[in-house]
Parts: sequence; C-alpha cells; structure tokens
Amino acid sequence: MISLSYEKSKLINLVDYQDESIVSKTLIDRKSGSVTLFSFDKDQKLSEHTAPYDALVYVFDSKCEITIGGIAYQLESGDLIIMPANVPHAVKALTKFKMLLAMIKEC
Repeated sequence: MISLSYEKSKLINLVDYQDESIVSKTLIDRKSGSVTLFSFDKDQKLSEHTAPYDALVYVFDSKCEITIGGIAYQLESGDLIIMPANVPHAVKALTKFKMLLAMIKEC
C-alpha cells in the first residue's frame, strides 16, 4: 500500500501505463473500504462480474466504457459513475485510460 500522508501528489502520475495490460495500485485498504488506481491499455477489459459493495469510479485520463446491469456508459476524463453492489458490471478501455475506484464496504 502506498502512503500519501502529508504528500502532495498528482493523481495521473501515481499509476503508469503498461503495454497490453491493466495495472492497479492500491492507495488505501481498510475494513471500511478501499481506493485503488487503475491504468488500462487500449482494448483491455475486465469481464462482467459483481461486487458485494457499492463502488465509485472516477475517470481521470481518457475514455472507457463501463457496462452496469446491461447498460453501456461511455465515460471520459472528469466523469464519474456509481456501480451498485451486486449488479453485474464490466469495464473496457476505448483508449488508454486511467480511473480511480473507491469501494465502500458496510461497517
């Protein structure tokens, strides 16, 4: 886990792109939730799955498609979307893109 305490950082610089890969970097991992950064190379994807907790996705570089409950949403830098708990969702990189995932767990 990365410690950002008392440090000023640029979100875009905290996770790098890697050819033909998805890279993740966990910033916070607690019982109550987690914050993870992801970078996706173009055409990389996470297949449809569910999670037991609500999650917020914030796209901070480029474009992606997120499908939630069978509905596709195209997001670009500055957009965010909520993925409700137990609803199937998938992520596809339309270009290289980066996102922040904040997962909120029940306490």
